[in-house]
Amino acid sequence: MNITVFGANGLTGRQLVGQALDAGHDVVAVTRRPAEFPISHDKLTITEADVHDELAVVRVLESASDAVLSTLGVPFDRKPIDIYSDGITKITNAMTRHGIKRIVAVSSTAVEPHRHAEGGFLLNRIMQPLVSKTIGKSTYADMRAMEAILRETNLAWTVIRSAGLFDADHVSTTYKVSDGPLDGVFTSRADLAALLLAQATDTSHVGKAIEITTSEGAPTLLQIIRREAFGRD
Repeated sequence: MNITVFGANGLTGRQLVGQALDAGHDVVAVTRRPAEFPISHDKLTITEADVHDELAVVRVLESASDAVLSTLGVPFDRKPIDIYSDGITKITNAMTRHGIKRIVAVSSTAVEPHRHAEGGFLLNRIMQPLVSKTIGKSTYADMRAMEAILRETNLAWTVIRSAGLFDADHVSTTYKVSDGPLDGVFTSRADLAALLLAQATDTSHVGKAIEITTSEGAPTLLQIIRREAFGRD
């Protein structure tokens, strides 16, 4: 299968590219900084492109692609963010031009905040509302815009909403996926990459936004607070 990955040089994107290559797929990894991409493989093509550049995105998708997987992302910023909405606009326009149908894009459970049974009072009443109204406000607004753009296309789209991301050295056998709210608080990047790759061929969630959470190896909220506030695990 020929797979194109936008946002390939991010932490989830690298996991995705590696898993796709391990599975025997031909992969085009799209990044603004190809010299920094750490993976090499005879079935991998590394392509330089900025998703804000419409002509560059059109050129990337000129080559045969069976599925487009987007792990686009940027750090939280109080300033307006448009990489999700503008990026998906450029990508979907190019896909339509080249007759490519399947696209899977990463979003966040925070675009539609809900109570997480595993989060307790601290997450549900303090952390989630605070982040959504302050440092995450622009990010989540742009993710919502991205999802709305996908819903208006004629493409075979799926949105994957992850919870709080953490690193893991393997794919969990117990991660949960649902097209409704999940109780979990965290998602491992390895699991997110695995689900993205699976959706390249799985059509059961076409036209849906699905959630994914991981319990195996997940950090505690206290560990996250200590790491973010004090730089300690």
